[in-house]
Amino acid sequence: MDVSRARRLLLPLAAGVCAAALVGGCSAAGDAPSPERSTQAAAPLAANELEDDYRAVIKDVLPSVVQIDAASSLGSGVVYDDKGHIVTNAHVVGQEKTFEVTAATGGKPVTARLVSSYPEQDLAVLRMTTVPQGLKAAKFGDSAAVDMGQIVLAMGSPLGLSGSVTQGIVSATGRTVSEGRTGGGTGATIGNMVQTSAAINPGNSGGALVNLDSEVIGIPTLAAADPELGGGSVPGIGFAIPASMVRIVADQIIKDGRVTDSGRAALDITGRTVLSDDYEPAGVAVVEAPADGAAGKAGLKPGDVITRLDDTDITTITSLSEALASHRPGDKVTTTYVRGTETRKAEVTLGEL
Repeated sequence: MDVSRARRLLLPLAAGVCAAALVGGCSAAGDAPSPERSTQAAAPLAANELEDDYRAVIKDVLPSVVQIDAASSLGSGVVYDDKGHIVTNAHVVGQEKTFEVTAATGGKPVTARLVSSYPEQDLAVLRMTTVPQGLKAAKFGDSAAVDMGQIVLAMGSPLGLSGSVTQGIVSATGRTVSEGRTGGGTGATIGNMVQTSAAINPGNSGGALVNLDSEVIGIPTLAAADPELGGGSVPGIGFAIPASMVRIVADQIIKDGRVTDSGRAALDITGRTVLSDDYEPAGVAVVEAPADGAAGKAGLKPGDVITRLDDTDITTITSLSEALASHRPGDKVTTTYVRGTETRKAEVTLGEL
């Protein structure tokens, strides 16, 4: 809830104004309602105003949300501009090129075609052949202003239930999450994700995570999975790609037809996870390190095993990807690696993925 709303809920009644709505009647001159009765009455008033806020946001944002039907999958999308562009997840579109899109508010489906997909960030842009009446471009918020405790709503088509809304809070920010490749996942490692307690179910992917100012602050992408539950999703732990990254990727795709500047750091190697004598992941072996790449320029060679990046232990390809996700191209990192029986360190200026 923004500051203006918080202040509005706390404003006292002006002097001389009848407080019938709060305490059931006006007091005689000089009489004041008891603090207990005032507190009890203020609670439902605040709840009613919050409920009104929810309804206003849903009414404002739902015309910017669509359901995306592909031959082998179903997901959600957000109307990006008034030219018919839609942003969604890359794992929603998969390998397909043509889709049926239906507004969350109803109406006949229209055809949309893939502009480009960027699996490395699990984002894609479609364009509708015609823009149905009533659809409107969403308003994207400032990712830097997203903070823990903010109330958020997730809008999309979970399990094919078009136009569904769930409610929660921002549980954390700055999460780095790696997707699996099962179930259509891209295997991407995505940094700076927004964690939310709002329910994220199959079909929510690509939809809208919005604040109470009707701003899209993220694109819901996946729910946490617990290996002990057979990989089943964990209720109340979902993740959304931040609005800032959505805009960076979508703007490039719309302008150039592809992502030309990923903003993602890379060591410029081909690697594989290696195991210790105890069959535990123990590092990333360099398979290829081009001489003109970041690692190659710093002296790393095929056969070296990377075990640490700055203060982060590296045991697998995934852990290396997650460590790099918090950096930008051009950052300098201390890379610890093993060559033969000798442990070495090198300062690497990171390249771009």
